Amino acid sequence: MNHPDQARVSVRIMEREYVVACPYDERSALLDAAEFLNGRMREIRDSGKVVGLDRIAVMAALNLAHEFLKGRDRETRVDSGAGHRVRAMRERVESALGKGQQLDL
Repeated sequence: MNHPDQARVSVRIMEREYVVACPYDERSALLDAAEFLNGRMREIRDSGKVVGLDRIAVMAALNLAHEFLKGRDRETRVDSGAGHRVRAMRERVESALGKGQQLDL
């Protein structure tokens, strides 16, 4: 069912056409995503190690999911490290304020 605020966008992935519904303001992002996925799937196909569109699609999905999770874990570690530094700095500021001292950051 197509909603009035949805666009029907045709994308080509591995020489097959797919029609996808998405919000009008996300059409460009959808086309970029389809082009990116198509490139990844072609790389896997051209490596000659995986045969069959369904297997290529699953391998591409697994690779992208792995990269996503790796990136998310890295961001969590960075955020956590920044959080520790902010807490340490806040404690130094509170300590200096409590003693009425000037603090050099």
